[in-house]
Amino acid sequence: MASCPHPPHDETGHTWHHPDSILFDYTKLGGKKTLAKQGVDFQSGMPGFGNELTDAQIWNILAFIKSTWPDRQREVQAARSEAEQQKRGD
Repeated sequence: MASCPHPPHDETGHTWHHPDSILFDYTKLGGKKTLAKQGVDFQSGMPGFGNELTDAQIWNILAFIKSTWPDRQREVQAARSEAEQQKRGD
């Protein structure tokens, strides 16, 4: 099976389309477990890094990735994160 290139984390990729909680879970748990939490059965190639990175380190990595995005993508992603927090009642 051929390997697909990983999507970039810049504005041309889809990382910024997701709220913070999904980005965090995807990084900590991996793609398969994160999607399973949402009721989706999918074989994701994204491994979880929860055994190698602390929560603080994951948040720092995500902050760095987001710092490279143009203003529009940061604003859209921040609004999605806020809307999800309100939905969950955080």
